[in-house]
Amino acid sequence: MRASQAAASTAQQHRAEKGARAVRHDHREKTPLGLLCLTALGVVYGDIGTSPLYAIQLCFFGAHAVPVTEANVLGVLSLIFWCLVVVVSLKYLLYVLRADNRGEGGILALMSLVRGNRTGKGYALLVMLGLFGAALLFGDGVLTPAISVLSAIEGLEVATPVFTPFTVPLTVAILIGLFLLQRRGTAGVGAVFGPVVVVWFVTLAVLGTHSIAENPAVLSAINPAYALRFFTHNGMTGYLVLGAVFLVATGAEALYADLGHFGVLPIQIDWFVLVFPALVLNYFGQGALLLQDPSAAHNPFYRMAPEWALYPMVLLATLATVIASQAVISGVFSLTRQAVQLGFAPRVEIIHTSSREIGQIYIPGANWALMVGTLALVIAFEKSSNLAAAYGVAVTTTMVITTGLAFLVAYRRWKWPLLVALSITVAFLVVDFSFFGANLAKVTQGGWFPLSVGIAGFFMFTTWQKGRELLAQEMGKTALPLTAFVQDLQQHTVIRVPGTAVFLNSSPHGTPIALLHNLKLNRIVHEENIVVTVLTEEIPFVPADQQIEIRPLTAGFTRLLVRYGFMEDPDVPAALATAKRLGLNVEPANVTYILSNNTLIPARGSGMSFWRRRIFTYMSRNALRPTQFFRLPVNRVIELGMQIKI
Repeated sequence: MRASQAAASTAQQHRAEKGARAVRHDHREKTPLGLLCLTALGVVYGDIGTSPLYAIQLCFFGAHAVPVTEANVLGVLSLIFWCLVVVVSLKYLLYVLRADNRGEGGILALMSLVRGNRTGKGYALLVMLGLFGAALLFGDGVLTPAISVLSAIEGLEVATPVFTPFTVPLTVAILIGLFLLQRRGTAGVGAVFGPVVVVWFVTLAVLGTHSIAENPAVLSAINPAYALRFFTHNGMTGYLVLGAVFLVATGAEALYADLGHFGVLPIQIDWFVLVFPALVLNYFGQGALLLQDPSAAHNPFYRMAPEWALYPMVLLATLATVIASQAVISGVFSLTRQAVQLGFAPRVEIIHTSSREIGQIYIPGANWALMVGTLALVIAFEKSSNLAAAYGVAVTTTMVITTGLAFLVAYRRWKWPLLVALSITVAFLVVDFSFFGANLAKVTQGGWFPLSVGIAGFFMFTTWQKGRELLAQEMGKTALPLTAFVQDLQQHTVIRVPGTAVFLNSSPHGTPIALLHNLKLNRIVHEENIVVTVLTEEIPFVPADQQIEIRPLTAGFTRLLVRYGFMEDPDVPAALATAKRLGLNVEPANVTYILSNNTLIPARGSGMSFWRRRIFTYMSRNALRPTQFFRLPVNRVIELGMQIKI
């Protein structure tokens, strides 16, 4: 009996996965592969594609720089080449991208994939690691626009020192414009992202090829022996240079985070056909320039360009960095929505900026927070070389967590032999921890900033999650099963009023507090009552045929379960319309929504400290109201509430 139930459950899960993938990938199947590749370039590779602006420079002109000698140049180039091969090509493109959650990527999607429906201390730890990794990406979201745009504008200083006093003001102006345009969405601008980035990568390749042609011996750095000799000759200083070398791979997390928009194949094609060759050629071209002119270490990227092309290069680099920043900002919006839907953050206002692309959203609160943080960084640090000290700490930490979670996917879900999964994981962790250790030296030089943002975000995530658990426990003390309430109602005479009332309730079994209050205060019950419970599944999208579940009760009561994925936005009126087509007797335009609007009062108790309870109640009061979040018509909503101590 248990075997047949397990088989049925497995078959149902497979059908759900197949349906969810079909929901997500339908638009990709209708889009030509070439167009997907072009679009993915502008979204996926903007961050990693702008690293040549500052990565080589910081190896030879920074806090932990090494002298510009032939051995050091070849050693750094060898480290960069193998970093791109191991971290990006092997780990992310060929390994991590396989760990998709029904077609969706990103660390929260990976966390949900690993956790599934399991509970316990071990899986609670996985949730904590996933949340901390996600929180660190918010720090990266502040840093990337700042260092990218600032490093592009610094090219003007190479042309003439006259522009030096205007570098920061110009950067601030561009960033303000970028954040102000977020409300308009990227649907229109997105059409030109791909072509601009294609021009950018072709330009990188052309500049690098021209420089390499003057000193082709630099290509010998592909030999990993140069990397080993670099560490032998430079000792601890050489190891700390890994903190700058790692900057060439800082956009690798975006490859995984944007998986759901484009799929594996377009991302892989872009990398191996265009992005990887262009980056290698440009980095090696900068190295060839340094071998000929060590004084170019101050800004080798722009010094590779002919004098006549310098201003066009600054313009192109600015466009490329704006595109990279746009992709990171959009990623933060997406990450915020996932956190809200999974119950780790309070409800926020989510505005859809495109009627055709569900991934294009705008979250005002996240946008303004990013803008303030980014502008503060630019004004405080002033130089991209100073900002680089803060860059990389958060990303390396997230990469370590991603590697650990991917191991569990390979072993538990893919059923890889333990020795195989462990061997691959250990190999990647050796590389990850090498970069992580080198970046720890940056903590006192600015790396504390992204770590502080990550810790603050993690604290907010866990406070909201724990507060919701305490609130559910408190509500459960007086909870009454809906079936018991309906049975008791049939034994008493209650005035029935015409119409249909819809109650929202977080529990799929309990009686809504608003229903009890309505009966207690108004002494009436509607003729038809629908209790709606919105459930967020740990998959990105729920197939349409599995989204609605109708459970008829007696005495004019019906329980309606509505399931969404963590990449979907709940819409209760739309769900009622779907339920009507499935046979539910309801007119969505004529129902009355009766909601609970409770006031939370912090109280001392076990489970969470009093000051965190106060923060939770503050977050709860400032969360987006259910009327807006569930898209209810405001003129048909009645709110009833009470005070609840937690």
